[in-house]
Amino acid sequence: MAERPGRQPRTPHSAQVVRTERLTPHMQRVVLGGEGLADFAADTCTDHYVKLLFAPGDVTYPEPFDLQRIREELPRAQWPVTRTYTVRQWDPEHRELTLDFVIHGDEGLAGPWAARVQPGETVRFMGPGGAYAPDPEADWHLLVGDESALPAIACALEALPRGTRAYAFVEVSGPEEEQKIDSDVEVVWLHRGDRPLGEALVEAVRNLEFPEGRVHAFVHGEAHFVKQLRHLLRVERQVPREDLSISGYWRRGHDEDGWQASKREWNARIEAEQESSTSAA
Repeated sequence: MAERPGRQPRTPHSAQVVRTERLTPHMQRVVLGGEGLADFAADTCTDHYVKLLFAPGDVTYPEPFDLQRIREELPRAQWPVTRTYTVRQWDPEHRELTLDFVIHGDEGLAGPWAARVQPGETVRFMGPGGAYAPDPEADWHLLVGDESALPAIACALEALPRGTRAYAFVEVSGPEEEQKIDSDVEVVWLHRGDRPLGEALVEAVRNLEFPEGRVHAFVHGEAHFVKQLRHLLRVERQVPREDLSISGYWRRGHDEDGWQASKREWNARIEAEQESSTSAA
């Protein structure tokens, strides 16, 4: 399938795995480097992300890798599969890109890959994208998410000047999944245990005594609890849309392909419902 007329093809970045590290029982770090990152930059947003390209099944691509040619000449089933991950750290001096992956055994595509990948292997990806960084003009900050949002929350906290008023709630499976974050903001780690995913986060935000002034909020993770928090913040707390970065990174029962295919419709429906509720409030 050819690119649409007038559309400028994007060129993937190519990097090599430099090292890997198991941060917690369910979080794996992969650091990429190499000359292929010479024109890469990720220094304007704390939620920068990249889209890793994985060849499906036993498909191999000719070198040099040409994504446009692959899409023009191969059937769609043989196109690279993309998986989206937040940039945990970008070191322009050493030209190293750090990505953290949630690991659930053999479940999924990128997680098992991150658990077994070895230094020297080549990785291709698109990006970066990104849209959020803590607003220095806000009176205080609220950051909420599950494991999938932890890298972005950690980046945001580390970007905040010391002494900034902020509340951070991160839900993980248990105490063994907590991480060290270089920030003076005290992270409230919520241990899920046997509770439904996100329930503790919704409870924590609902019980938070909101300070006076304008809040800038970042709320991301599994789509169902994000939906509940969107209603709480937009409708109940009347937080303006422009002061919210809020979205489902993933959805239970869907892989990334399925979720991305339905995400726009899901978000539009929720936004319409909540805008109606906001107007009626």
